[in-house]
Order: sequence, then structure tokens, then C-alpha cells
Amino acid sequence: MSDTLPPVIVLVRPQLGENIGKAARAMLNFGLVEMRLVTPRDGWPNPSAGPAASGADIVLERAQVFDSVAAAVADCPHVYATTVRKRGVTKPVVTPEQAAAAIHQAPGRSAILFGPERSGLETDDVALAREIITVPINAEFGSLNLAQAVILVAYEWSKGTGLASPPETDLPAPAPQEELDGMIAQLDVMLQQTDFFYPPARTPVTRRTLRTLLTKPGWSSQEVRTLRGVLSALGGKRPRN
Repeated sequence: MSDTLPPVIVLVRPQLGENIGKAARAMLNFGLVEMRLVTPRDGWPNPSAGPAASGADIVLERAQVFDSVAAAVADCPHVYATTVRKRGVTKPVVTPEQAAAAIHQAPGRSAILFGPERSGLETDDVALAREIITVPINAEFGSLNLAQAVILVAYEWSKGTGLASPPETDLPAPAPQEELDGMIAQLDVMLQQTDFFYPPARTPVTRRTLRTLLTKPGWSSQEVRTLRGVLSALGGKRPRN
């Protein structure tokens, strides 16, 4: 797990309060809480941001406003600009995954710039960055909204913190073979009573298919007992306690 500081998310000239709120929601889902706003069009705070954040209030409450991109990243030695377009600036280009790995290894703060909803970052904004983050998307349709772009980068960051790891669950031990055989035998008897195995010549193949089907799930003892109870009930016998 990385012990470096999480990156700062910088929204450059964001237009709608709803989009700022959605970006905050995307950030907090993956453990990022520091948002910086550069001259938001409708000012700040924005009453439309809160409802769109869906509970990510801590991000909005801590959000800072700056008059320029340079001021917003002044304390960050590592600055990344997100863009899907070629700009008149020669910069190294990395994927979100590559950027996240570098951020986890680099000392000091890192900032990631996201441009306005309609136009994206300007050339002068990109010029302030050390590297460009570009998402490998469909060349025929590059249309990520602001929150989607933030969530892609935030997710890659989270993979190095443990947040993105699925929770571990304790699975029950698989049932012994004799319990599974007992369940299959019970079902076999019931199927014989209903003339399921027809024509007789197909009986071995059908039984083999059923055994394959019933041995795939990796039944636990409790699951075997439950299913046998179901079979008993269907056969007109009340399961014993």
C-alpha cells in the first residue's frame, strides 16, 4: 500500500455545479477528498453541487478556489493534464494506470487537471503539466464527461491503496463426497419413479450429465441438506428436523 499523498483533483473552469458535485462523488468513492477549482463559471459555493454529490459533502466542503491553474498547482511538483486531443505541446503521454503508478512512487503532491465540460483543457493549461494522461478510448467516439474522466483516474489511483480490492469472504467447506453421492442417489430414485429416464438406452448418458451438473457448484454440507430437504418435500415426504 502506498504511503504517498493522494493526488489533488483540479477542475479547470468547470461550468455546471452538478458536474462539480458528480466529480466529488467520483472522487470520494475511491478515497480522494482534495478538490481545487479554477474560476468556476457560476462561482463557488454552488447550490447545485450538493445534491449531485450524493453525500460526498466532505469533498465540496474542503474545495478550494483559485484564480489560475498555476496558482492551483503551485505546491505540486508533479502535474498531469487529462486530454483526449492532440495539443500543440510536446509532453510525455501516459495512461491513467501508468500515471497512478508514478504518483504512488513519487514524493510530494501530485495534481491532475481536468478541463471544462465542453472544450477541455486549453493549450496553455496543458503546458503547465509535466505529463499528459490520455484514456485509450474509441477513436471514432471520444466523449467522456467530467465525472467519468475523474472516476477513471481515481479508480486507477485506488488500486494502489487497497480500496479497489474485493472483500474477502469465508466460504463454507465443500461437502464430503458421500453427502453429494447421497443427494444424487435420492434424486435418481425420484427420477426413476417419474419415468424420467427415457428412452432406457440414454439412461447412462443422462445420469452422467446430471452428475456433472450437480458436482459443478461445489456444494457445502448445508446446501446439500437443504436441497435434499427440497427433494423430500417434492416427493411427498416432510424433511426431518
